[in-house]
Amino acid sequence: MNYSLKVPAQLLNRIHRDLDRPHVFAGERVGFLACKLADGDDDRVLLGYMYIPVDDSHYLPSKTMGAVISGAAFRVALQAALKERCSILHVHRHDHLGNPTFSKVDLLEYDKFIPDFWKVRPTLPHGALLLSLNTGIGKIWSPESPSQTLLNEIVIIGRTINSWR
Repeated sequence: MNYSLKVPAQLLNRIHRDLDRPHVFAGERVGFLACKLADGDDDRVLLGYMYIPVDDSHYLPSKTMGAVISGAAFRVALQAALKERCSILHVHRHDHLGNPTFSKVDLLEYDKFIPDFWKVRPTLPHGALLLSLNTGIGKIWSPESPSQTLLNEIVIIGRTINSWR
């Protein structure tokens, strides 16, 4: 199965503005992107439509990770998946130009919490979006496949259309 993500430029700008905000003790910010799924034969398109920032009070102190969030933060995202009938992508950013890469910690943590989203939306894919200052990558965990897959493409829709592969 091939997956791509389409996000309006205004929504992506909002995400970046949120991720830019300093936190009292967290070294970085995270959030969640709600997406609707458009099915094709072998291709699936996730349409990003709503950003869910993590509330300041839902960050937990950590000396080893840039951002650790509480169960309350995940409950907000799980509730959105349930109510909106949508896929959820965890979003964070590495503050550099060029292609980002998922860290080992990123991947270990995703493997722990992505399955929780199948408890409320078991037929939908869920995953992670990792941004840099000018591009991004994503991974999708699908209920019909035991292993995750990289997004084939991220398309930013605005006055012009940009594509990250």
